[in-house]
Amino acid sequence: MRLTLLVPELIWPEPNDQLTLGKLAAPGFEWLTAHAEFSRQPRKAFEDTLADCFGLADAPFGPLRLLGETGKGEVEDGHWLCADPVHLRFHHERIVLADAGAFDLDVDEAHAITAALNSEFADIGRFHVATARRWYLQLNSTVNEKFAPISTIAGRRLDSDLTDKNGPLNRWLNEVQMFLHGHPVNARRQAEGKPAVNSVWLWGGGPLPEISSPNFSTVCSDNPLAIGLALTAGIEAPPCPASLSALLADADAGPNDNQLVVLDSLLPPVLYENSEDWRNTFAALESNWFVPLRAALGSKVDTLTIVAPTIYGQLTWTLRGKDRWKFWRKSHPLQSMAKALAEKQAEGTTS
Repeated sequence: MRLTLLVPELIWPEPNDQLTLGKLAAPGFEWLTAHAEFSRQPRKAFEDTLADCFGLADAPFGPLRLLGETGKGEVEDGHWLCADPVHLRFHHERIVLADAGAFDLDVDEAHAITAALNSEFADIGRFHVATARRWYLQLNSTVNEKFAPISTIAGRRLDSDLTDKNGPLNRWLNEVQMFLHGHPVNARRQAEGKPAVNSVWLWGGGPLPEISSPNFSTVCSDNPLAIGLALTAGIEAPPCPASLSALLADADAGPNDNQLVVLDSLLPPVLYENSEDWRNTFAALESNWFVPLRAALGSKVDTLTIVAPTIYGQLTWTLRGKDRWKFWRKSHPLQSMAKALAEKQAEGTTS
């Protein structure tokens, strides 16, 4: 089997963060990285890295993610955007965005808000609710303006993320924000001390693309964007297994078995800056994936590639069965890896 693990935010905190990285046991991951060929490319959003796995540049994430949510053919028609509900707040005279993962929002509230938006902005398009956290906008006409993926701006200030402050998307956002300010759902939420849904983030626009030559035989993921990409490529997209042993138990271990597994559980703790959750989640990945991969390399797993979009750049480790015999390569603690990456980043190098 050839196995690719896509693990966003695999190395996250600052190297001097003793609370998160200090004494974090990672013998499996440290052994794998010590024996692997390593490369570092410029920083890239998780969504862009995922699209790269399917040979797509400037991918339309809206219809792809919606297809992964619904599996319905209606996505094949029209121009779609992700229109995720967010809360904007002022912090040190800057506007900071919190996505719906940072606050509670139920599906009835989502439907009430989008129904009002559809009534008010029917000339723009129609809003759809897939989940309380993930909404979509089917546009009446094509718009080529691009906003950054929500994973890159959640918890951050918006000033530099608006590519065209005079473009139609930004104009619609201003109109939506003014409309949502007085919506009854938000009035009730504010009275209850909850963050208002005072905007949406419009990103990933376009029609559903074609993927003619998929790189993988199977994509294992619970992420709707990954599922949508797999469905578009015409390949299987089973749920993400809980561990390497579960994956190997169900896998076809033939020479053409080339699997992509999307392990994105470290992403939410980074978006919401929860170091304890990140540490616990990393420990689960270590015991369920990295430790058993050391034993499986060269037997059930012929080639292993770990791709990690991180604050330090896009990191890639590649191992083959023969690499397990490179006894002279010594492991380094995770904190030392973060320190080395931070130093290279400061120097502006990618090696």
